[in-house]
Amino acid sequence: MSATPDIARKFTYHGPALDTITETYKELLDKCPVGRSEQLGGFVFLTRSEDILAAEQDPETFSVTPSMLLPSFGNETPMIPIDIDPPDHGEYRRILLPLFTPKKIAQLTVGMRETAKRLADQVAAQDVADVSALFARPMPTIIFSRLAGFPESDWPKFDRWVDEVIYERVLDHDRSTAASREVEQYFDALLESRIDNPIDADDLIKYLLGAEVNGRPLSRPELVSYCYLLFLAGLDTTAWAIRSSLWHLAQHPEEQTRLREDPELLPAAVEEWLRTMSPVQAMARTCMRDTEVSGQEIKSGERVVLVFGAGNRDPETFDDPDEIILDRENNRHLSFGGGVHRCLGSNLARQELIVGLEEFLNAVPQFSLADESQPWHGVGPLDLEIGG
Repeated sequence: MSATPDIARKFTYHGPALDTITETYKELLDKCPVGRSEQLGGFVFLTRSEDILAAEQDPETFSVTPSMLLPSFGNETPMIPIDIDPPDHGEYRRILLPLFTPKKIAQLTVGMRETAKRLADQVAAQDVADVSALFARPMPTIIFSRLAGFPESDWPKFDRWVDEVIYERVLDHDRSTAASREVEQYFDALLESRIDNPIDADDLIKYLLGAEVNGRPLSRPELVSYCYLLFLAGLDTTAWAIRSSLWHLAQHPEEQTRLREDPELLPAAVEEWLRTMSPVQAMARTCMRDTEVSGQEIKSGERVVLVFGAGNRDPETFDDPDEIILDRENNRHLSFGGGVHRCLGSNLARQELIVGLEEFLNAVPQFSLADESQPWHGVGPLDLEIGG
């Protein structure tokens, strides 16, 4: 690989680095679309949309083992199915398909809308509200807990675990690893309870307990792994997406008005917010054999990061890539990934975003940022002035 620019050596996509990530992506795409960072133990990164999609569609060269995450969550077993390569990946993924059909999502929509309206009404009653705590985080947690069979009374515990497992893993990996162990132990105990005391419930846990892979029941570690992944994926990313969408709208009152007057525009707007403020900025692979990407050599064994957030701003794919255009057409963003590992819950997430934001805009009058220094990313506090 040729001489690496300073911006490439220092590149990371976690925490405070996201404050200026738009400018970083623009410079990387221009100067170093394939480069090597010295952060997080060192990795090669791909920023062009075309290169990212090609890597996702070549699992023999770019494997998800040992983890699709860099750094990992510190969990003891691979997260099923995202940390498993084909052909086994297909067998494990197939188990989950019935849980995310259009029919299943339609069944959830009534409860989804009731939950969103109740939470939005609480926000509307305040002068200043932390909409992350009152709306963005509880809505997907409640909805997914119902789908999965996780006790809603444990939401405060879930909230802490999401923060410690996901957001602390760069700053305090030991703390993150300890929280991962707690999550695994929690689900192991919950599964044990459901095995010993079966209940008549149409939920994820009952379904997994009766599922088979390659003609055999799922093992306990496999069951825990499924629950662990779905817990984190179902709670964190949707909360981030709702929060970041509200962060953007709080600075654009004209767009609030436009969407209230034309709610049919919301699906396209959601896709554009996902493109520009993706909850998943990047995913990792391991190079399994010496290869080249856009003329740059990558050695077997090197970690390779597919930077979805940069690919979503690739000028070769998107016109005016740094502009948020609510009615953008042909929005082929990478926020749900691609290839065999494309996000299985993408349609559920989309529905939660559309329904949640529609009910929020219906219930809450014009709103603005109470503090303009609040970041766009993450699931931390987001204080809004209501009626401002």
